[in-house]
Amino acid sequence: RASKALEADILANSANCEPSTTSSTMAYSLPALPYAFDALEPHVDATTMSIHHGKHHQTYVNNLNGALDKFPELKDLGLVDLNKAVGSDKIPKDVATVVRNNGGGHWNHSFFWKVMTNPSNTNGPQGDVKAQIEAAFGSVDAMKEKFNAAAAARFGSGWAWLGVKADGSLGITSTPNQDNPLQGVADDQMIPVLGLDVWEHAYYLKYQNRRPEYIAAFWNVVNWEQVATNYKDAATGVVSSL
Repeated sequence: RASKALEADILANSANCEPSTTSSTMAYSLPALPYAFDALEPHVDATTMSIHHGKHHQTYVNNLNGALDKFPELKDLGLVDLNKAVGSDKIPKDVATVVRNNGGGHWNHSFFWKVMTNPSNTNGPQGDVKAQIEAAFGSVDAMKEKFNAAAAARFGSGWAWLGVKADGSLGITSTPNQDNPLQGVADDQMIPVLGLDVWEHAYYLKYQNRRPEYIAAFWNVVNWEQVATNYKDAATGVVSSL
């Protein structure tokens, strides 16, 4: 009964994830999903995908646009550079928190949608990215174990990441809330090649409080071709386009 009540709360809160204002000169818009809402079934359910994309992600976009309307010069930075500027004086104090949360939320989710795919299309890492995973962690399974631990240990809401560090090696980290490893506030800065959202809105309707089960299921929908592209770019210091 309590579980049903919490599910109802999530649906109600999602219904409230609507823009409070709209801008005629929006810098950013919600990207279309590269697959249908039910494409990740049974591992990620269609209802969660619909709410997560159409409500939560849309809200980050709306809030970010509202902040940038106050400081239009920030629109020229682009989303990647805007995230890299978080924690610096490039972001005015008046909107620093809004940009951190919502600029992060927009980039994180745009990235997240692309690193997932229909379960029938995912075959595990190949080529250079597999070799680098093995070099850094010993094996793909060892990497998954460390990634899973980072995702499970993130207290409250946040993300787990696999990324390329400054020295060119792969590393794993996690970030709170909508922070990401591109931001100057990150404990471990790196260029992400794979990321997992562990906010409850990403999994609660299907998995309730069973976050480790959701994390394990994620590997069934990882788009390893996109991860390989992300790695190829990151190895040269470039953040893949969204």
